[in-house]
Amino acid sequence: MEFKIITPETGEHKTYSHQTIANFLFTHLEQYGDKTEDILKCIDYAMNPEKGGTIIVGLDDEKIVGVVILNNTGMSGFIPENILVYIAVDNSQRGKGFGKKLMQKAIDTAKGDIALHVEPDNPAKILYEKLGFTNKYLEMRLTK
Repeated sequence: MEFKIITPETGEHKTYSHQTIANFLFTHLEQYGDKTEDILKCIDYAMNPEKGGTIIVGLDDEKIVGVVILNNTGMSGFIPENILVYIAVDNSQRGKGFGKKLMQKAIDTAKGDIALHVEPDNPAKILYEKLGFTNKYLEMRLTK
């Protein structure tokens, strides 16, 4: 697996359009995903030099097989420096270790700690736990 690291500074964002990345995530996140327009907001945040983040595109034979998006939080300590917003592997390529490789690359690339949200029934939860993620808090949301 080859990786393309996309940050506001690398200029790699010209190689993979925001729409291409958003469409990939929308398709392969399946029931755990968001609307394309929300994914595009996340990408815009990551690529904004004032906010920042990292997009990691995983390639196999030059074909996108996975994508991870980390957004910078601008905080540290009480809130981790990064939040892993999206990770998806092409549904026809699952079970080949691409998800683990993407997660490891995200961990290695991130400066500081990483938080993520995962639904209790998401099979990826097992991978996150194997990689050292722990459940410190119960998240609660008020949606207005």
